[in-house]
Amino acid sequence: MTFSQRLLACLLPLLLCVFALGFAAPARADNDIQVREARLEPSEGGWALDARFAFELNSSLEDAVNRGISLYFTTDFELTRSRWYWFDEKVVTTSQSVRLWFQPLTRQYRVSSNNGNSSNGGLQLGFASLRDALALVRNVSGWHVIDKGIVKPGTQYQASVRMRLDNALMPKPFQIDAVNNRDWNLSSDWARFMFTPAPPASAPSASVAAPPVVAASLPSGPPNHAFRLRGNLPLAFSAALPPGAARVK
Repeated sequence: MTFSQRLLACLLPLLLCVFALGFAAPARADNDIQVREARLEPSEGGWALDARFAFELNSSLEDAVNRGISLYFTTDFELTRSRWYWFDEKVVTTSQSVRLWFQPLTRQYRVSSNNGNSSNGGLQLGFASLRDALALVRNVSGWHVIDKGIVKPGTQYQASVRMRLDNALMPKPFQIDAVNNRDWNLSSDWARFMFTPAPPASAPSASVAAPPVVAASLPSGPPNHAFRLRGNLPLAFSAALPPGAARVK
């Protein structure tokens, strides 16, 4: 065997690996959720999270929804404080989930804030199209995540947020299939930003000033939908319904 043949034999496995990674990258990108925006705003008794995500359902997930299979999207939030002498302190760790499914009888796509447990009186919204239903799932607004008493004014914290398709909430047979199917692995990376609660303002002598606005935001592109929904944990919908939505009792 000549030198060129031996060199080709050594490089061939490496070249095949590079080509395989090149073809695999777009498939993984299709299953990514992008965090477009995340910020904390003052709310009654603490701070609320507003976040916007961008993603599309691949053909497998869209087909599953149209066949009546429920998809659960979970948003995770963490607040940590750095400590030089030990591991970072986890001040807040919380999650909320929404359920997306199709109701053949009414020909509506529904979004529920109660993980499908109708016994607890959770609110549901119905949509004529999957596009409108997904627009609601992609936006989290007014989610109360931090109580005022557990953070110290003037102290710097790191906030982290992500969204993922939560296969653990699905029936067991679908959980097993999802483990072996890459199309069911839909998630975002953790988006992190710094948050420092403002110290309490001194009381004015003549008038009462409005409380200072404290917000920490993640730079992002333009939002992909105009929905801005306010509510309380785990997720509430505004009284004014977005276009294409119908309230479902």
